[in-house]
Amino acid sequence: MFGPIRKFARAFRIPSVDELETQYLNNSFDRVDLEHRQRQVDRGMFRRHNF
Repeated sequence: MFGPIRKFARAFRIPSVDELETQYLNNSFDRVDLEHRQRQVDRGMFRRHNF
């Protein structure tokens, strides 16, 4: 009964910061690109800062 509602809700779910970071790292082309992306993530590329 709730199956279609759950599918609909999942379609509009906002991914978490951790999921975005993992997806970004998984899309790297090679080791050098991965290391560059890791540095960007470490610098807070996906983190929101509340100033």
